Amino acid sequence: MDMPFHPGWSDIAVRLALTMFAGAIIGFNRGARGHAAGFRTTILVGLAASVAMIQANILLPLEGKTPGSFAVMDLMRLPLGILTGVGFIGGGTILKKGDLVTGVTTAATLWLMTVIGLCLGGGQLVLGVATTVLGVLTLWLLKWVDLVIPRQHRAMLTIACDAQWDVVEKIPKLLEPMHFRARFQEQRRHSASEAADYVFELTWRRPEQACPPVDVLRLIDRAYTVKSFEVTTENAR
Repeated sequence: MDMPFHPGWSDIAVRLALTMFAGAIIGFNRGARGHAAGFRTTILVGLAASVAMIQANILLPLEGKTPGSFAVMDLMRLPLGILTGVGFIGGGTILKKGDLVTGVTTAATLWLMTVIGLCLGGGQLVLGVATTVLGVLTLWLLKWVDLVIPRQHRAMLTIACDAQWDVVEKIPKLLEPMHFRARFQEQRRHSASEAADYVFELTWRRPEQACPPVDVLRLIDRAYTVKSFEVTTENAR
């Protein structure tokens, strides 16, 4: 049910309690998985949005106003400012290192929690609770669907061998039957030696829950010395 624009203390208590409960459920998921915006952070974001909307309800003058006049009231800029502020917080949770991007799901969770807080703080309890349920289903149940979706992975492979350019052609042909693509990046000569390091970018498609490509590394290690293998992409979290 929706609640009145001018809430009493009992109405405010219900809104804040539901907001904390929604933030606790969603925040527990993020905290249990070790993400930056966890249990307390998610609750605080939701509370801030909820209190802002309650404040807007309290200050909102109703006398002499028609239903259509609410769209032009400057007071409604308060919740919009909350959404903008959370955008900066969400941006701070996103980290990018080369092609590796993490924190996108955490930022989206904070954004969702803000909207839930605005709904519950504004008295739209049914909408807020429904959004909480859908958010929890997305974070918990659809996680397993996300794990089985084949996605593209990239990694940087460095091997050591005698300085010979035919290795640039041999590595791609060696990995092609295993559905891995290898693109040559650079050669690094060893000083006072005939040996050199060769760097390749590997790309392949596998579900996220698949095991690391140890079979591929074993195959390469039979003919060359694998010096390093660094995954450069990850599903954004």
